[in-house]
Formats: sequence, structure tokens, C-alpha cells
Amino acid sequence: MPRLTAPDGTELAYHVRGEGDPLIVLPGGPMRASAYLGDLGGLAAHRRLVLLDLRGTGDSAVPADPATYRCDRQVDDVEALRAHLGLDRADVLAHSAGGNLATLYAARHPHRVSRLVLVTATPWALGLPVTVEDRLAAARLREDEPWFADAYPHFEAAWTGRGPFDDAMMPFFYGRWDAAAEAHMAAEVAQTNDAAADAYGSAGAYDPAATRAALAGLTAPVLHLGGALDTGPTPRLVERAAGLFPEGAYAIQPGAGHFPWLDDPEWFVRRVTAFLAATAPPGGAGRPHPSADTATERAHR
Repeated sequence: MPRLTAPDGTELAYHVRGEGDPLIVLPGGPMRASAYLGDLGGLAAHRRLVLLDLRGTGDSAVPADPATYRCDRQVDDVEALRAHLGLDRADVLAHSAGGNLATLYAARHPHRVSRLVLVTATPWALGLPVTVEDRLAAARLREDEPWFADAYPHFEAAWTGRGPFDDAMMPFFYGRWDAAAEAHMAAEVAQTNDAAADAYGSAGAYDPAATRAALAGLTAPVLHLGGALDTGPTPRLVERAAGLFPEGAYAIQPGAGHFPWLDDPEWFVRRVTAFLAATAPPGGAGRPHPSADTATERAHR
């Protein structure tokens, strides 16, 4: 298994899947080992995925200083991986909470990013948190699902502080609640470093004003890919976040939740590969990506 040493001496592991041009992949969770990403719905057939296990997760070592779990402190790890791979500029894809790490990386090293894909990324680093009201409203859109009546009280209690985050609420994170989704959810317990997750977004991790200002110098095209059924980020929040990047675009995957490569792998791979293969910027800040389903885009404006 390939490894590299971070600037502070922590040994980091990464996993390589597929062939072709490298694509650095940053997992979410926060602080979940990269195993849950699999081959991103078959994206490895088109690109060589370089999936980083963030410090203290998966096969990466636990750092000597737990404070380095904080999101902004891990930007140096991403830069060390780019240098280790011998890339002058890197294509980067990040999922969920990992989108904040990728955003901070792009803000600090704008000339090292060639293209950036943010998949269902909650934009805390941009000062755009998901509100409880938005989460609950998005969840209620699924009231016709057979599991809704049992799952919604748990979902509502968790986000309003009246109950724990438990398995009963997890159907809302998937576009289809089936055996594959249940298996994917069950693996989370063994993949996440809970202590590191608590530190990831702790005080000082984000400075939205400074990040937004720094991103003004980012010339790389950025695609925000959201799920039409995701409760966080919701489609509207995905659109808002995309508008904060000079060359930002967004696409909303129909019928998808927080893990869109599981819900419709073909749709996901087609959109991502089209974006990564494009030779021109995607058309301006906040606009739908040209390959996106335009009807779906209009429905969320």
C-alpha cells in the first residue's frame, strides 16, 4: 500500500484504483476512511483514483498532536500528497465534509488545482451551514416512502437536539433505501474516527470571509454536484455555494441522496467525467454545468 509522510511526520496512506490520469479523492464523514467511496460508481474505469485516508483513519497513522485533525490543519497533507505524486496541478474530488478540506486547499493553493469536484459537500468553510429547517423540509419531501413514518421522528429528534443520531434516521441519506444502502451504512461504524470527527470542524477551523476572498484568485473550474433528495446540502445550497467560485457550476442528480454514486452510478460517472474532460470553463459562476439535467436544475431555482 502506498504511503507518504506529512510535514509533521505523520505517515499517511492512500489507495489507488483504476487507470488513467490521477484524481485525488478526499473522503468525508468527517474523518471517515476512504473505503466507503469504493470506486465511486465506476469512475475508476475512467480515472486513476488516489483515495487519501485522512490522518487517524483507515490505514493512515494517528498523529502525535490530536489538534492536527482540524480541517485547516490537514491542508498540508493534501499538498504533500500532490507533491508526492509529482503533479504540478491536480484534479481533486471531495465528498461531503471533505469538500471543506478541498475548498481550503483550493483557497491556499489556487495554482495547484486544475479542476475541482465537490460532491454533496456541506459548505461550512464558505459560511453556508445547512439549517435545521432546510433539513427537515427536505426530509418531508419523502413522506411517500414506505420507511418515512418510522424514520422521520428519529431524523427530526436528532437535528433538533432531542435525540441521538442513530441508524433509524439513515434512510434519508440515500436515494434508495435497499440492501446495498443498509450495508453501506453499517460499515460506517468501523470506518470513522469519532474523536477526530469532533475536532475536524472545531473552533478556528474555518474563516469564511478569508476563504471567500482567497477563492477570488482560483481560476480552476469547480463543479458542485448535489443530490435532489439530499437533506444537506440541499439543492438550493449547492447552487449558492457554486456561485461563490469564479468558475463555479453545479449539477443536481435526480433521485440521489448524500451518496450519489450509489444511487445512480451511470449518471454520476457521466457527469463527473464530462466535467473533468472539458477543455473550457463550465460557463460562469453559479450556472448549471452544460451536461446537467436542465429540467432538474430549473426545479431547484
